Amino acid sequence: MRSLLEVEAILDQLEDQTAEELEGQDLDFKDWDANSMDKALRTVIDWAVCMANGGGGTVVFGVADKVRGRASAVVGVPPEVDVNRLKLAVYDATDPKLTPVFEELRVPEGTGRLIVMQIYPGLPPYTDTKGRGTIRVGRDCKPLTGTLRRKLAVETGESDFSAVVVDAPPSRLLSAAAMETLREVASRERAPADLLGLGDVELLDAIGVVKQARLTRAGLLLGGSDAAIREHIPGYVWTHLRLASDTDYTDRADGHDTLTVAIGRLLDRIHADNPIQTVRQGLFHFEYRTYPEIALREALLNALCHADYRIASPILVKQFQDRIEITNPGGLMGGITPENILHHTPVTRNPCLVDALVRLRLINRSNLGIQRMYTALLIEGKEPPSIVDLGDAFRLTFRASKLSPAFRAFVAEEGNRGVDLSVDQLLILQHLLRHPEIDSPSAARLCQRSQEEIREILPRMERDLGYLDRGGSGRGTYWTLRADTHARLAAPGDLDRDRRTDWEAAKTRVLSILRQRSERGEPGMSNKEIRAITRLDRNQVVRLLGELRREDSHVKTSGYGAGARYFWGDA
Repeated sequence: MRSLLEVEAILDQLEDQTAEELEGQDLDFKDWDANSMDKALRTVIDWAVCMANGGGGTVVFGVADKVRGRASAVVGVPPEVDVNRLKLAVYDATDPKLTPVFEELRVPEGTGRLIVMQIYPGLPPYTDTKGRGTIRVGRDCKPLTGTLRRKLAVETGESDFSAVVVDAPPSRLLSAAAMETLREVASRERAPADLLGLGDVELLDAIGVVKQARLTRAGLLLGGSDAAIREHIPGYVWTHLRLASDTDYTDRADGHDTLTVAIGRLLDRIHADNPIQTVRQGLFHFEYRTYPEIALREALLNALCHADYRIASPILVKQFQDRIEITNPGGLMGGITPENILHHTPVTRNPCLVDALVRLRLINRSNLGIQRMYTALLIEGKEPPSIVDLGDAFRLTFRASKLSPAFRAFVAEEGNRGVDLSVDQLLILQHLLRHPEIDSPSAARLCQRSQEEIREILPRMERDLGYLDRGGSGRGTYWTLRADTHARLAAPGDLDRDRRTDWEAAKTRVLSILRQRSERGEPGMSNKEIRAITRLDRNQVVRLLGELRREDSHVKTSGYGAGARYFWGDA
């Protein structure tokens, strides 16, 4: 959900984008029907149901979603509309009952007020009192069909494929080799010794995958034989492809092993083509793989734990020369999106299986797997993984980024002085190594944080840790790397590069273009046109033009908002 401060910041982007383009899984804008209160109430109810089924979110009423330009898009909600009436209408017309929070947001345009409806996550499915319902999927509200109702049942734990009992004696299903591999892997993760000392069936019973003296599918996935897995979980198979191009592979392997065996086999195959770089630091030599093992292991665990085993599709690992793609059947659930996955509350498709792995200490419940992937890559100066929700599948990609010895040494030095860099701080530092500056909205999107959270993170990196310098003021505030921090982080070839070079070059180029256009008698340029030339964002262009106007009295502006134009002249 979005706070009022975040909504205000988003409204500023309406100058150059429509509200529809700014919408997402947890955010929508709706015009208010001033001609019919009944239709307006129906819209509020429908959107409350849609967002509740989609994991919660924010709906802003009073904004035309297909209109560009803030002054035209922000129409507002009539002053006589009572938020208490809206809350009562939603409560009376929904089943189970929904109680959204309605907030007023004052704006200078239109009627002067917007109404923001906040829908908190609950236990779907929700419908209206006539049984009609929709669910938020991306930017759309889809009819709550049987397939989507089943998906909701999985997300809420009402339907757990991995908890279904297999009707056969456990002794016929288990593999001694698989059970010993399970014990070995759990022992490395320091699972309780008394737990691992139990017999095979007793161990599986203790971690919750035996019910009524019968093995569950989760138990099969942890200790079953290949033949038993093929018979009782026919949708499960893993495939590893080594590709020479997007269409041709040179090597292939498939398996129906238990999860711990599968991870070991997949890692062995990946590491066969996972180059090692040796870095000398003092008297020691450290070895780093192109794809860190921690990141690979977490990604494979994630794919195997959250796969939808009802779908006859492989857990597919495609290894290219420049990347590794890991895809599992079953898309993201419970309101999780690629844009919020870093800090979202964990949601699992297979609770019985996940609970067992937690007890074995192979995973945790705190959604740390994604953060561990990010951290393992970022501390080596590499790109974080890219994540794509394909609807009925989930894909995670690691790029073959180069190791940055300077960045790795910086992280180690900071750790020695008691500073454990968070994922947010690593993302910001990596961004600033590639870009001259960052502002709060950009940092919020990068770190998948709210504006309030990022306004605590950036000042701490400036004030307490001494990594950043602050510039500008108000909404124009931005942060850059301090010179000494840049010297510690940058590769040797980049040390002489001034971080302000690109900024000053952009100013010089824009000033030159404005002068040339004036000499040719051509009109000035808009913010959007200048962005296309400089590759800066909207706020950066505003600040750049502000600096030019202070430095050169000939730089002037006319118009307002999206219609503003900048030119050079004496008038």
